Amino acid sequence: MKMILRKMFAWLLDPLESGDGEFVYKPSHRTILIVMSVLFAGLATLVALLMPAGEFDYALPVLLFGGVGLLGVLVGTLGNDRAVARIWGSGVRGQGRRK
Repeated sequence: MKMILRKMFAWLLDPLESGDGEFVYKPSHRTILIVMSVLFAGLATLVALLMPAGEFDYALPVLLFGGVGLLGVLVGTLGNDRAVARIWGSGVRGQGRRK
């Protein structure tokens, strides 16, 4: 099942998993990413459910928080260690310009 989902979301995972440089990853990074993503998705769901009918003033926060939550859950559950490190901003070390 995981491989089917990885193929479905390859357009999202492939850019995050590409590269061959060093990266900084700890197992706690994945756990924190999933927990924070679930909180963001829960917040978006709560706002969407409490939004008055016919009013779309809260649509942008729902889309933003929901999108961030969905991205984090997908990368946290389906992505490899490099993808999680890229989300945290420690994706590649040792590449780039050196003086």
